[in-house]
Amino acid sequence: MKSIHSQLLLFLRGVAMGAVDLVPGVSAGTIALVTGIYGDLINAIKSFNFTALKILKNDGIVAAWQHINGQFLFILLSGILFSLFTFAGLMRFLLATFPLQLWCFFMGLIISSVIYLLRQNPPSKLYLIGLLIMGILIASAFSVMPSAILGTGYASIFIAGSIALCAMILPGISGSFILVLLGLYPMFIDALASFHMDFLIVFAMGGIVGLMLLSRILSWLMSHYKAAVIATMSGFLLGSLSIIWPWKNIATTVISSENQLAVGAQNILPQNYLATVGQEPYLLSSSVAFVVGLLVVLLIERLAYRSGLNQEQGA
Repeated sequence: MKSIHSQLLLFLRGVAMGAVDLVPGVSAGTIALVTGIYGDLINAIKSFNFTALKILKNDGIVAAWQHINGQFLFILLSGILFSLFTFAGLMRFLLATFPLQLWCFFMGLIISSVIYLLRQNPPSKLYLIGLLIMGILIASAFSVMPSAILGTGYASIFIAGSIALCAMILPGISGSFILVLLGLYPMFIDALASFHMDFLIVFAMGGIVGLMLLSRILSWLMSHYKAAVIATMSGFLLGSLSIIWPWKNIATTVISSENQLAVGAQNILPQNYLATVGQEPYLLSSSVAFVVGLLVVLLIERLAYRSGLNQEQGA
């Protein structure tokens, strides 16, 4: 990280990670993998341990900063935060104005992400194929269950942050996708766009705790059973396509007086959308958005190779 050029490239990787983690499609972990910094990211997160505290006490701030690869984390996190706060308003606008097209774009992102992951780690053994199918079945089961919209209490936000930020560093599962499953995605986007600092601080605190507790487990799994993790996550993503299918007939039911809702949604064909829901399906523009989503991961991968960034071939 000695040159301004390399620092700028790292910042741009952070921007890309933040941008894709706003959408429930490609995960920030996938972008880190594609652009060759996944190993550095996991090792930096793991370095926040008792050894770091001991170095801080005995050798000072500079030594502790070097131990945690502080410059790397600072530049990358700056890019992520810049992207999150810059694009959150745009995402809120698109969700409100072009929901069908946006969810089709997400579907394209998910499919292209799975293609990339499976190309890098093909399920060549029978048990890997079984894990892939298992992931599809689990996510498909979620798709027929009503999703519970959690209350807006700090405990719910803390838990959501813990799960979502851990998912962010897993190649395949995005933090935003977890928020969709928890029913908190629109609230998260609104908090970013409107600077609801109480929400964001509690969410971040939950994420930090989750990362500290689970990053070592994720690192161990990725080191020893990477193909199995990728196969399972890819299956989960493929099964999730039913969850984010844009054309739905949605019904909501209040469960309790604590802002809890059950959301039931039946997937319907685009040609039946007008008759069933009373709204235009916008099939042409949605199809274009889907194709653009398909091309995004391919474009990022190509740019990474052309820039010489991908140092972790299948790492």
